[in-house]
Amino acid sequence: MGKLVEEGMKAGYLLAVEGCMPTAMGARVRRSDGNINVTDGPFSESKEVVGGLAIIQANSKEEAIAHVKHFLNYVGDGECELRQLYEAPQAQSAANS
Repeated sequence: MGKLVEEGMKAGYLLAVEGCMPTAMGARVRRSDGNINVTDGPFSESKEVVGGLAIIQANSKEEAIAHVKHFLNYVGDGECELRQLYEAPQAQSAANS
């Protein structure tokens, strides 16, 4: 895994990686109908648990998928979910500088 991370960082498409601690150390906070409920871990639905994350930079969805395919070919069976990060518009004053 270290080799794969190093490769992605040097290539410039891998911006950050993080692993998550076990769910027993976490909590879920949910707001519903104005009420906030906190549920301490562990969580029994392991298929719904995020084990880690990577932030990649890609010029298209297709390029992002290619990076994920490479990752899965390297590490073996598993599933990755791709999500685009929200990017706030550039401030007008910064654009005119």
